[in-house]
Amino acid sequence: MKRNSALFITKAALIAALYFALSMLSNAIGLCSGVIQCRISEALTILPAFMIEAIPGLAIGCLLTNIITSATVWDIVFGTAATLLGAVGTWLIGRLVRRKALSSPVNTETASGILHIVILTAMFAFPPILANALIIPPILKFALGVPDAYWFIFATVTAGEIIACGIFGGILLAALLGNPYTRSLVLGKKNTSISASEATVSEQLPEADA
Repeated sequence: MKRNSALFITKAALIAALYFALSMLSNAIGLCSGVIQCRISEALTILPAFMIEAIPGLAIGCLLTNIITSATVWDIVFGTAATLLGAVGTWLIGRLVRRKALSSPVNTETASGILHIVILTAMFAFPPILANALIIPPILKFALGVPDAYWFIFATVTAGEIIACGIFGGILLAALLGNPYTRSLVLGKKNTSISASEATVSEQLPEADA
């Protein structure tokens, strides 16, 4: 029990640190200062589909980022809440599709494999995109004091989330599922290709003399 708890905390902490680091990188290269703001770290919002530890990890990472970079307490509180709700939604969807949709390796070099990744990305990215699109625009409208700019803010926030969660998240998903080792890490399963190779080698070895 203690080992499982320590592993949970370690994974959550690593995800939080990675989210924070990628958010700071996004700020440093100017991705968060334009009309359409985009955090590279939002690509990590697909991770709850594979591991529940990503839920607190993303929330804590977002909270730390917002404390450092946000100007208002409203953005800190509700921005973190949007990330938390989106992560929970992605986790729930992941539970529904994990057994069927992720039962075999994904070949990202074929049309069917690419389509598979696109569909999964759309499913996993939908909760964080929706959560941010519904929660963030009213907060920014109130904080910035621009009552007539709601739909403009809605459009830019949604566009930024689609780029970060949908495009960057899709690239991350393809990388995770396309590689046998990282696939085994996110799914928590033994690498089947390695197991098959080991079985083949053992069959070819001569039996020891009794």
